[in-house]
Amino acid sequence: MFPFLSASEATESDPVPSRAVVESEDERRAAYLERVQTMRDWLYERVDTEDTSSISMSSLCELLLRGEHLDVANARVIELMENPGTGPFWMFPITMVAFTGRDVLSEEARQSIRNAWRDRRQLRGDTENHWVMYYVSLYLMSELYPDEPAETWFTGKSSTENLQESREWLLHWMETTTTIGQGEYNPTHYIGEYATPMLMLAVWAEDPEIRMGGRILLDWLFAELATVTLEGVLRGPNSRTDENSVIERWNSLAGVFSWVLFGNTPSPRYSWGQYYAILGEHYQVPEVIYRIAVDRKEDILQRDRARTRRYWRYSEELSPPIFKTQYLRRDYAVGSYQGGISDPIQTHVWDVTWRVDDPRGVHPTMFSLHPHSSGRVMQMFFSTFPDPMPESVTREGKPSYNSPDKLLGCSPYEEVLQDLDTVIALYNIKPGEDFPHINGFFSKDLEDLTECASGWIFARGGNTFLAYKPLADYEWIGSTFYPSMWSDPEPGEDKILQSPHLKNGTILQAASADEFDSFEDFKTAMRDLPLEYSLEPVPTVRMTSLRGRTLEFSYGQTPRVDGRFVDYSKWQLFEGTHLNSKLGSGRLSITHGRLERVLDFYKLEITDRIRR
Repeated sequence: MFPFLSASEATESDPVPSRAVVESEDERRAAYLERVQTMRDWLYERVDTEDTSSISMSSLCELLLRGEHLDVANARVIELMENPGTGPFWMFPITMVAFTGRDVLSEEARQSIRNAWRDRRQLRGDTENHWVMYYVSLYLMSELYPDEPAETWFTGKSSTENLQESREWLLHWMETTTTIGQGEYNPTHYIGEYATPMLMLAVWAEDPEIRMGGRILLDWLFAELATVTLEGVLRGPNSRTDENSVIERWNSLAGVFSWVLFGNTPSPRYSWGQYYAILGEHYQVPEVIYRIAVDRKEDILQRDRARTRRYWRYSEELSPPIFKTQYLRRDYAVGSYQGGISDPIQTHVWDVTWRVDDPRGVHPTMFSLHPHSSGRVMQMFFSTFPDPMPESVTREGKPSYNSPDKLLGCSPYEEVLQDLDTVIALYNIKPGEDFPHINGFFSKDLEDLTECASGWIFARGGNTFLAYKPLADYEWIGSTFYPSMWSDPEPGEDKILQSPHLKNGTILQAASADEFDSFEDFKTAMRDLPLEYSLEPVPTVRMTSLRGRTLEFSYGQTPRVDGRFVDYSKWQLFEGTHLNSKLGSGRLSITHGRLERVLDFYKLEITDRIRR
């Protein structure tokens, strides 16, 4: 394995960037390139020419681009190729080394890379991001070494055959993403494993169709990132996140991309963003996407579709649809999908996240979940042996999966209705499940936390008023903090509302503080709202939201808003304030004010225009 680097500790004390819109395109470009160069300089400064074993592949790329210390770079490449790695997380970094060094590496170093692609069997992996990295790497390396016979490749296929297989899969994935959505949607970390490979194709692919496909997918990914971030902070729902990013919402690779692309948040640790920086100068975020992220003059409401992770067992559908609702206001954002299983381990279903001036170290979010753990559900999504699951995943970088107090994951026993800034989450847990309770997350950063005799729990986060209604009795327990994916857990600073009932539910309403004369007025308004609920025979809620809308929701039944059933079958791929795409069209319209950019995958065209 290659070294995995963190960002400089200096980022923890950097000032919070200005959130003001940069009107000048030249100034935006210069600021973006400065941020890219900051990461590249950081890579260069970590090169120890006296200790080549400490030089990462990303730092190698920087040396090769600068044409400096080439003797050291050659020695390090040869050293690494003595025991090459396997799988996508090795393949795409070494592909970057091969391409940045193709004109400056020594013949011996280049041949050592080539030999590794012959001798070391590469595992393709089992997730969407794995396959993207695998096929981008195989595609580019096959273009770099064309017309070579099958015996020179670990695949046992010729360069031409590798190209054909990779090209077909990449175009299939691009078509799937642009017509029915991603399986790994809104990931807190894996955005880097998509954006960097797409940038590699946009810069290095010789096939113009593949090159343009990479360019379109970059804009596609970043346009969605802009609509699901609150001043650079990604919130839920997330197909995949981790124990820390689910509560410290800023601290993720998505935050790095918000920082480098939009400049509206401090930079978290660079992580895989360092590889994006290697080629970052070759991309320019379109003005319309920049303005969606930074120039917020109105609320954002998006109703979008995605896919679950691929089912391998126990399902009639390979990737059932996910229906996402995103509602962003100046002080807070609310996001969700309809519940059920998306990814069995790392999904985050819904939350309210509020705005803070400086997001570093802050846990500005509230949500609930059923801490589901199931070997059978894991067998649905993994083609490995079932016996070690689910205990084995806790030793593979998912430490909380089998913990009753966990704050990460989805459940087949959770259903969610979101209407604007109101969320109703209902739970009907099957008897005999490992963890027959729900956990509600209450941040250490909440103020004015009040348990009311009405059953409502009120709190303030930043300039956001929050009302949380548990539908069954509960107790307070401490939270758990995970310093890293592989370290022992520690006591956390937050609190968990734990409700030990199979039939259960949560109602959560958010509002801006300036909508009311006082916090007490907000409490009164919430207590006065019509509300009826029951837990038998299934959890059921009928209420009027703070926005005056009638919400009716029973577990296992289609919810109704103002008397009309929510018809998910009519949802498009994107439909809302800034992003619109008809399901199956491969065409995305990105708008802000009069600006519009249209991405058309089938025509392989990008069109900009000023709307009248």
